[in-house]
Amino acid sequence: MAENKRDYYEILGVSKSAGEADIKKAYRNLAKKYHPDMNPNDKSAEKIFKEVNEAYEVLSDADKKSRYDAYGHAGIDPNVNMGSGFEGFGGSGGFGFGGGIDDILSTFFGGFSSSSSSSARRNAPVRGEDIFQRVIISFEESVFGCAKEISYSRIETCEECSGSGAAKGTKTETCSPCGGSGVIKTQRRTPLGMMQSTAACASCHGTGKVIKSPCQVCKGNGLIRKNRKNTVDIPAGIDDGRKVAVRNQGDAGRNGGTSGDLIITVGVRPHPVFEREGYNIFCEIPITFAEAALGAEIDVPTLEGGEKYKISEGTQTSSVFTLKNRGIQHLNNAKHRGDLYFKVTVEVPRGLNEKQKNALREFSDKCAGKNHENKEGFFRRFGKSIGFK
Repeated sequence: MAENKRDYYEILGVSKSAGEADIKKAYRNLAKKYHPDMNPNDKSAEKIFKEVNEAYEVLSDADKKSRYDAYGHAGIDPNVNMGSGFEGFGGSGGFGFGGGIDDILSTFFGGFSSSSSSSARRNAPVRGEDIFQRVIISFEESVFGCAKEISYSRIETCEECSGSGAAKGTKTETCSPCGGSGVIKTQRRTPLGMMQSTAACASCHGTGKVIKSPCQVCKGNGLIRKNRKNTVDIPAGIDDGRKVAVRNQGDAGRNGGTSGDLIITVGVRPHPVFEREGYNIFCEIPITFAEAALGAEIDVPTLEGGEKYKISEGTQTSSVFTLKNRGIQHLNNAKHRGDLYFKVTVEVPRGLNEKQKNALREFSDKCAGKNHENKEGFFRRFGKSIGFK
């Protein structure tokens, strides 16, 4: 139940005023801390990791975040109806129609619009609206591609009346007041003589047709809103913020117009280890002082798993190494991949016992002035800068 869920801001440890960057940073830190790979067989960490992902999925989506801020968990619960109304249709008695210069002239001056063109325009095919959705995927899913089921509502042609708006067994009829033209012409006497004006027919709203027996399913609209599910293929290599279009899966068109598209904006969760920049990936690997000084074969994480890499003796902290073609494949082009860059950081040991400390002191004494070129060079430059020899 929604009332038993923890507050998403509390889960991520951020305030309600936190920006996108702060939310992303908090998620990344927590995801790294509680990631299953970092906590094998730890059910408690696994539960927290799921909560963190759920919180990030909502708070990283501007629309969901807004609804959550306003209504709490109920605002993002698909089973809770936050209000009534038949959204997506224009006007108060139908679907609405776009007006043009003819309508404006007719409204203010009268008599300047062509009745035939006005009626034809209102009955012309109109493309359906696009539907915009957002889906959150993992870093791995963005790298290798995945299929995601999207739930959404769309406007469809009423199957009961095949979109006519008339009850089954009946059909639309020609509007009597306007004779099917969609406009009513009137004349009036002015100081300049007789003036003729035209206006949209109030009986048929300018369509030239009326429905005597409306369809009971769509109430004469010819269109109806339905909930749908669609499996969308997310291509390998996609990056955060990119869009995927599913053609003709948006709202149905009117008067025989084509359907709109379903536009999916992809959000990618940050990875606990890798950072992405274009098709290249970056990570930091801690190594011991002994490994840096003596050289070693270290484990390097890659997208396909761990890989051995030989670092030479005397490796300095913050040294960067490259694994060619081990980054992310280019979108829709599996033959090209970015590179993997990893930086090693030398970890200074803590909690040494006295024996270990004495060994390090002896080691340091033996290395004095011989094996620390950067340090010696620094102080030589420092001495010259202030006149010391």
